[in-house]
Amino acid sequence: ILLTGYLEYLLLTIDRDGKLFEIITPSNPKERGCQLSVSIRNNGKRIFSSLIKKGVSVDWRDPNVIRLAPVPMYNTFEEVFRFSKIFEAIIKETL
Repeated sequence: ILLTGYLEYLLLTIDRDGKLFEIITPSNPKERGCQLSVSIRNNGKRIFSSLIKKGVSVDWRDPNVIRLAPVPMYNTFEEVFRFSKIFEAIIKETL
């Protein structure tokens, strides 16, 4: 719950007004697992491919969704933070 909440917080700080992407997974932790689905407004497949090239394990769902799953057994808060910086840089590169 805490790790996914932290990821959600970091994503919302990257795009405060929701112009670049939208988290479509429910924000209520009781209505989701550890996965967040992020609907990308533009260049979603390109952003996904860039994340993969950077060594980030994410999942793609047509037409424009990147799924992120910080699993506590395998991921740390530091890794989630590093992911957010990689994601933010890639998002800004594609504008």
